[in-house]
Amino acid sequence: MLVEDRIAFVTGGAGRLGGAIAEVLLREGAHVVLADRNGPAAKARAEELAGTNGRRVVAVAGDVSDKAAVARMVEESVAALGLADIVVNAHGIFPNCPVLDYEPDAWDEIFAVNVRGSMLTIQAHARRWIDGGIKGAAVNISSGAARSARAGGAAYTGSKAAVNMMTEVMAIEFGPHGIRVNAVAPGLIVDDVVTSESPDLHPYVNMMLQGTPLRRTGKGEDIAEAVAFLASDRSAWTTGAILEITGGSHCGRTHMPLTQNLR
Repeated sequence: MLVEDRIAFVTGGAGRLGGAIAEVLLREGAHVVLADRNGPAAKARAEELAGTNGRRVVAVAGDVSDKAAVARMVEESVAALGLADIVVNAHGIFPNCPVLDYEPDAWDEIFAVNVRGSMLTIQAHARRWIDGGIKGAAVNISSGAARSARAGGAAYTGSKAAVNMMTEVMAIEFGPHGIRVNAVAPGLIVDDVVTSESPDLHPYVNMMLQGTPLRRTGKGEDIAEAVAFLASDRSAWTTGAILEITGGSHCGRTHMPLTQNLR
């Protein structure tokens, strides 16, 4: 097992990605804390996963963008399971809105949750890791959107680009303490995997399929498997990496035809 007897603190634990990540980490031997601002949903997900592989699962509730709430959630998780040595930031908000229509508060909330929330969660654990000589591992969930602009995505893509750079800076600062910080950048993830275009699908999904070499959308498990690898000792010399898990959609103009004789 990749992370046997480790303890993982997973934000967004009640969500599509956070729940899948928790399930894979449990399968790979970790005990898991599900952190989410939707407390009842996190508790329900923890109850669903309880007993997986004989590991323990607990839920804590709070807003990751609030420093006091993060400190409280960490204290609760330590009391329940012990200090986590894996942190996975799988929370996030991703509205689409034209730049001309943004109100400052809505803009600020996206960066507060997606960027500050990830920073605060790692910061709270890294301080304890350094004090205790613990070589922890953190994995941020970024997005393929961080390197691919699109209409309506100024705040979301900007926040995920910030997560990428923050990941690299943290890798520099924490590396001398043996702490690794990496990120996974997913492509399009939906509840039910889509493998073919359809007039019943949103045009965005159809266009993403055209631009994805593996010709399917992703699922939560695709991301979770990458997270488990980055959290494990099998990636012991990997830090500051942004791992693209996109089915190939990040590879440029993937849906453009061959142009040998363009005239």
